[in-house]
Amino acid sequence: MASPRIVITAPLTEIIDHAGYFIQMSLASLPIWLEGIIDRKYPTWRQLEWNDDGSARYMPAGARVLEASLLRRYPANDVVCCYPDDVDKFIGPETRIVAISTHNPIGVTFAAGVYASIFGSAKEPINSHYARKMFARVKANPHRTHFKVIVGGSGGWQIAQTNLWDELSVDCVVEGRSESADTLDLFDKALAGEAIPRQIDVHHPKDRGAIIFPDKRTTFGVVEMTTGCGRRCQFCLPDLNPQIDMPKDRIMAAVRANVRDGNKQISLATEDMFIWGQVHTATPFYFPNREALLDLYGSIVNTPGVEQHVLSHCTMAPSVVDPVLIRKLSELLLDKSPIRVPMLSSHPDKKVLVPLIGLETGSVRLAKQIMPSKGVPFPIEEWPSVFVRGLETLNANNWFPAVTLIIGSPGETDEDTRATLDLILEVERRGLFAFFIPSIFTPLHDTRLADKRGVDETKQLTPLQWQLLMKCWKMNLRPGQASWWGPTAWRVGALGVWAWKLRRMNGPSFTWPLFMFANVMPESLMVKMGKLYKGRPLQIRTRAELLDTIKPSQRRYLRDEEEAQPALRQRFA
Repeated sequence: MASPRIVITAPLTEIIDHAGYFIQMSLASLPIWLEGIIDRKYPTWRQLEWNDDGSARYMPAGARVLEASLLRRYPANDVVCCYPDDVDKFIGPETRIVAISTHNPIGVTFAAGVYASIFGSAKEPINSHYARKMFARVKANPHRTHFKVIVGGSGGWQIAQTNLWDELSVDCVVEGRSESADTLDLFDKALAGEAIPRQIDVHHPKDRGAIIFPDKRTTFGVVEMTTGCGRRCQFCLPDLNPQIDMPKDRIMAAVRANVRDGNKQISLATEDMFIWGQVHTATPFYFPNREALLDLYGSIVNTPGVEQHVLSHCTMAPSVVDPVLIRKLSELLLDKSPIRVPMLSSHPDKKVLVPLIGLETGSVRLAKQIMPSKGVPFPIEEWPSVFVRGLETLNANNWFPAVTLIIGSPGETDEDTRATLDLILEVERRGLFAFFIPSIFTPLHDTRLADKRGVDETKQLTPLQWQLLMKCWKMNLRPGQASWWGPTAWRVGALGVWAWKLRRMNGPSFTWPLFMFANVMPESLMVKMGKLYKGRPLQIRTRAELLDTIKPSQRRYLRDEEEAQPALRQRFA
């Protein structure tokens, strides 16, 4: 049997879709020497499923889109998707391209670098370790001189930035989507044995009709919902893409394809779920289309065979704009959530929804510089109030988001860090909860901050920045420490690792924040000793006051609410 001309693969850690909702984040963040924690939590995480011909039963959505794109031009027996340990079974004398999709091969994205660095291994997160194993296997293949290695996906730029072409044996890095005619032209050249560029930027589709939906199972049942966002944050790469929302019929066809191939979970890929149904309409995209969203999500969770649904990214302002939408989405989605947090949830089965939301900073001064439109339709000056009031609405409906923060942004001062700490402490004082995920600033290529420098490594973090980082994680661990032994285990474990390794790796600024994290002594005592920042209570505007800050010309887009105060409805009639 002839070998396929094009073999598509990806790192094992980016392919698995069965072990647990949070495993992908852990694999991208924890250093390889902590892999045993993953093994104990998810002992079967390496188990895979194969098709009858040995090809991959499931693949990351980006790899599936590439496969579908190639099948427009080449016959089916020319293209195969396989797991990384199986590449030698498919690469043969006729193979001319090995296409690799990867999200974080080197470990230099926002979330990945900081946590591996804290534990003393900044350049080797678990995901990077498995990506390198994959590249090494491809490099050692006996047919290597006969095929080109083309790398795509959101992490390809890391190879170019770190100049690892030769070490990883990569011939070309593609920046952009596989639907592009430029991508297909590149594959034509490689198949013909012609020279190909080391790096190429291909065009992003400009309309929904040009987006390709795969007809096969994707990892975690990922189906594309939107591209772009529209808020134009300067650190964000995906927001540079055109703002497109996908047609419902094509989304649903991809959902049914996943179910047909054995996937019981669906997750819609988006930078902001709330813009769907409102892109390029007469209504600004930051006023959600309530009916369209409820119709789409209702259709997905009511599809026979869909047992689990997981939210992707969204923004905070829509929960202030339309709290009724949040309540009705909760009624639709909670029963299908696979995530349970008994200490927080009021759901009968203790289920919660955990979308990803960007806070990034609590400093209005810094927010004006790097994300001036983050809170639209509210002015950025109201960002702390928007975040708190939005989180109130989310928590009341069993949404406990994973919230990202950026530490060490270009130009960040101690006062900016204090402002973010003030906001985090305000959340704690009010009894609200989110899983705060702080990360060190990473200048992503092609963004408006690509040439800026912030904090490069954990040793450069100030005591305030360390306090912010460790305070977030101390708050995050609260739902998991309900048992009598939990706090003691964390205290002893954190101090033990600090004494063994971390105090040398992260410098003296790390010590007192670590003691705070480990509950060595009361935070109030450490504040009195001058070792920790106390924080300042914030004046948080009410929702009615926030609605007053919306431009008068846009207030007509606000929706009637069953629970709204009559006076408030009259004000915006």
